[in-house]
Amino acid sequence: MKKNIFKLSSKQLKEIATALQSKIEKGLLEDNTELKCIPTYISPKTSAVKGKALVLDLGGTNYRTAVVDFTSGTPVIHPDNGFKKDLSIMKKDGFTQEQLFKEQADPINEMKVDEELPIGYCFSYPANSLLNGDAELINWTKGVNIKEMIGKPVGEGLLNYLNGQNKVKFSSIKVINDTVASLFAGLSDSSYDAYIGLIVGTGTNMAAFMNPENIKKLNPNYKGTGLIPVNLESGNFHPPHLTAIDDKVDACSDSKGRQRFEKAVSGMYLGEILKSVFPCDEVEEKFDAQKLTSIMGYPDIHKKKYVNVSRWIYERSAKLVASSLVGLLLVMLSHDPSIKRVCLTAEGSLFWSEDRKGKNYKEIVLDELQNLLAKFGYSDVKVDINQMDNANLIGSAIAALS
Repeated sequence: MKKNIFKLSSKQLKEIATALQSKIEKGLLEDNTELKCIPTYISPKTSAVKGKALVLDLGGTNYRTAVVDFTSGTPVIHPDNGFKKDLSIMKKDGFTQEQLFKEQADPINEMKVDEELPIGYCFSYPANSLLNGDAELINWTKGVNIKEMIGKPVGEGLLNYLNGQNKVKFSSIKVINDTVASLFAGLSDSSYDAYIGLIVGTGTNMAAFMNPENIKKLNPNYKGTGLIPVNLESGNFHPPHLTAIDDKVDACSDSKGRQRFEKAVSGMYLGEILKSVFPCDEVEEKFDAQKLTSIMGYPDIHKKKYVNVSRWIYERSAKLVASSLVGLLLVMLSHDPSIKRVCLTAEGSLFWSEDRKGKNYKEIVLDELQNLLAKFGYSDVKVDINQMDNANLIGSAIAALS
């Protein structure tokens, strides 16, 4: 491939941002839209967080458990960085809810928790927040499909399973999305006008706080006050200016027609895009973003055509993320024009990946983000990208203790 079909002009990136803006606005008004814009009925404490919580973090392929202790005011995590476990077995055909609960319970048992604690559950799949702090699974993504769990509360079943297995009972469970967890973690610095949570790893998504008066579909029984955390489920955005290669990747996926933005951006799919560009070449079956960046970083040992296309795919992903952030910021600024400083807490291995021979992913995102904001007339709005160790664990503990 000699021509870079993945290159996007500033005009196209602006069109992608405004398309996302309109779909966010629609998602805030009504249910069953392209962007679900799910309100989370948990008001996080921004100060005076006290106590301990057991935290569970279920991502695309990895699972972590930890106890987060706020007794001294600042979070202390036991063990450091959490107890980690590979749960890619979730993607196996026929994998059941009972098997998932057992896999999740085993590390908790090994940690030997000996006191009653609330649970904060970071659940990285689309789920509707319930008024009691639980969440109801809408559908699976990232290659997982445990059908009997769809439409049911995520936390209740797991809490009952854990309490049936252990002498020490857990008092409650609150379920939040990983982007909402990142959003909550960012609140540890109160000097900003607005906050965004972003995930760009196996999958991709965004979350932000919205004024309740701009969310017409709020549950009428909700009695909380203040801004509402909203999980956009932005991976399902279908942006303009995708390519025939993207259509091919979508057609070959197990979720045809859905998660189009995620399939153009996230680590799970970047390798599939490269393989689709060279359908006649022998490329290993499991080919993810980490291997894509390795090709870019070591051009001397890879074919030039692979190096060039890998970089095109990588750069497009970062610029699409920048464009999506601008689309969200356009919504936030239309609701509150006084916003000038924004804290973006970003999680995900792809977002923090490095290109040994060019700009790192984060740098491409930030440069394009500020460039597009200026083109929309918001050059005075500054976005600080915050990398926080264990943001998911800390944000989920804040949810459990709020």
